[in-house]
Amino acid sequence: MGVSSVQFARMMDKLAEVERAQARDYTSFSVRGKRFGYHWPRTKTVGLKQTLSEQLALVAERPDVFEVQFTAGGFGWVVVHLTKIDADELSELLYEAWRLSAPELLVDDNPLPSAPRA
Repeated sequence: MGVSSVQFARMMDKLAEVERAQARDYTSFSVRGKRFGYHWPRTKTVGLKQTLSEQLALVAERPDVFEVQFTAGGFGWVVVHLTKIDADELSELLYEAWRLSAPELLVDDNPLPSAPRA
């Protein structure tokens, strides 16, 4: 179990129209100007946009894998520890984060991609 930064980058590459912005300690990800994720290589974590109910469920079920990051605009962001999650689950959460920010027509044209293998 566990997802490398390289594998995470491949997952991100499978999503449509992802825009990357590099900061000193992290990379942020957006679709058509709407942010949906962050990656901190040094801590091997990502932050992903989720619904509030999903944020609470993930953290309650597996606090060793997920942490509450923040809430904003009716969404709950979670920190995901890459070393403690499998590729299929991360792929689904990443797609959901992207879907929550992407326009409906873009989502309709881009179903959930399969997770790349290590």
